[in-house]
Amino acid sequence: MQVAQKMAVPQRRVVASRPARASLKVKAVAAVQKPSSSKAPASLTPEVAKDLYYDMVLGREFEEMCAQMYYRGKMFGFVHLYSGQEAVSTGVIRALRPDDYVCSTYRDHVHALSKGVTAREVMAELFGKKTGCCRGQGGSMHIFSSKANFLGGYAFIGEGIPVGLGAAFQSKYKKDVLGIESYDSVTCSFFGDGTCNVGQFYESLNMAALYKLPHIFVVENNKWAIGMNHPRATASTMGDDEPMIYKKGPAFGMPGVLVDGMDVLKVREVALEAIARARRGDGPTLIECETYRFRGHSLADPDELRSKEEKAHYAARDPIPRLRQQMIEWGLATEADIKALEKRVADEVEDCVKFADESPKPDKGQLLENVFADPRGFGIAPNGQYRYELPGFSSGTAAVS
Repeated sequence: MQVAQKMAVPQRRVVASRPARASLKVKAVAAVQKPSSSKAPASLTPEVAKDLYYDMVLGREFEEMCAQMYYRGKMFGFVHLYSGQEAVSTGVIRALRPDDYVCSTYRDHVHALSKGVTAREVMAELFGKKTGCCRGQGGSMHIFSSKANFLGGYAFIGEGIPVGLGAAFQSKYKKDVLGIESYDSVTCSFFGDGTCNVGQFYESLNMAALYKLPHIFVVENNKWAIGMNHPRATASTMGDDEPMIYKKGPAFGMPGVLVDGMDVLKVREVALEAIARARRGDGPTLIECETYRFRGHSLADPDELRSKEEKAHYAARDPIPRLRQQMIEWGLATEADIKALEKRVADEVEDCVKFADESPKPDKGQLLENVFADPRGFGIAPNGQYRYELPGFSSGTAAVS
């Protein structure tokens, strides 16, 4: 199928937006990312290519293992898998530095892995174990890691965008107000097509553009907001037959870019440009990645609303085999190199499951921790002591009146 070598919608007409005022310094345009060339990009070294491939395969195998563990009763609640969308996470996040920030959604496992949270920490969290990145209290939708600058997953759509904006604001504040010239961290907020109809999205676009914040809005448009097909819920943009989210960027004075989210190299190219723009102080970018999830909305979803033809169309555009073929054709890796990377992933996934399964459950006392920012918020006991100082408090055995 030749679709894999083209943009998802190359026939769409692109309308460039003109600045509302002559004094606007940033020429905000809506643009479709150009097709990849037949040779490897200059920035794609063998080391970078292998890192991209490893990260995508890790994301896919980790999620497929999550499905197995969920159906075996090792996980509880809702679990939303990322299979099929790996090119977006890998293409954007692996282009960031360790000191950059990422804010995710409820489909957050793979974003966390790409940002450097270990597979052990994520799997243990999904198992509800004490060794998880949130000590077993966050679960699937609330992966968080301060040491990896991963600002969390969020159960409600749109919740994470203002949080990501706050991280971008502090980067701008430290550099421009506190005078820390070397502080040029960038923040990427991920969200889906359904989120683009909620107020936080537009408020954040406005604030990011107003203050020229180093923030990148990454829309993972997988065509479906749970069971609602995107065009059924979102009005078409002017001059188009269907909604084009990336064209909402220029309305707020920032570039909007549409990219094939099933091609990690195309995503990475767009991400590198947006990251460089943010670091040099030129402000935010809105990136719409057209992608597809290979499973239902969650593992509780029978996935009966999407047609077999639609699923087959996107399955043929799987980003992992595409990169594998490109790496071999361009001499960036051998078959042996590929197999070694895949074995490394398989070993890591098996290890993280064993680690999670053997890890201890949280102590009861954890329920009494991290409730109040000020421990005095627990109140004063009859003897005048703070309750948190009472014997047995941290183990959950203290008498509480």
